[in-house]
Amino acid sequence: MATSSAQPTRDPFRMDHYVARRKVLTLFAPMFHIYDEEGNLVCFVKQKAFKLKEDIRIFSDEAMTSELLLIQARQIIDFSAAYDVIESRSGQKVGALKRRGWKSVFQDEWILMDTADNEIGRIKEDSALLATLRRFLTNLIPQSYNYTVRDSVVGTVKQAFNPFVLKCRVDFSADPGGSLLDRRLGLASVILLLAIEGRQQ
Repeated sequence: MATSSAQPTRDPFRMDHYVARRKVLTLFAPMFHIYDEEGNLVCFVKQKAFKLKEDIRIFSDEAMTSELLLIQARQIIDFSAAYDVIESRSGQKVGALKRRGWKSVFQDEWILMDTADNEIGRIKEDSALLATLRRFLTNLIPQSYNYTVRDSVVGTVKQAFNPFVLKCRVDFSADPGGSLLDRRLGLASVILLLAIEGRQQ
């Protein structure tokens, strides 16, 4: 997988397929890379360590010269934390994500919301049984999530088995062009899923 920090030649929010990676060994300052199908870097995050109130900034390159999105928690992190997704250049809110509290202890579930905090969809871990096995027996079982918006399946995030790198394949091809799910909100959710999964390992 390429790790070039060159500026992307395509709009990262107009794609249907991505590969997302988080290095497991970077526990105190996690780094996330989002690539297109050809292995070109399209988004990069270096998460700040020891932040009680999450503030995640998504850049187009590893040099962090061009900020694309801001993911900002509304309160100190808890099981029911809500996160606003904001376009960095305009300062406009794209939407929001809210974790379903204690329910996510056993099976991750997130609410997708529009700019007015109206629910538009859900992100849900694949099965309660596999989720329980991951949490209480072994974290080596690959994780996957299903995205549903307005009663339509719009995408999946599927983790590949790798003990050293948390790697996921993201497929939004069921929603070509992002007509149902804004790709900015979709990619922000992928970053959050990787971040939360990293803490659970």
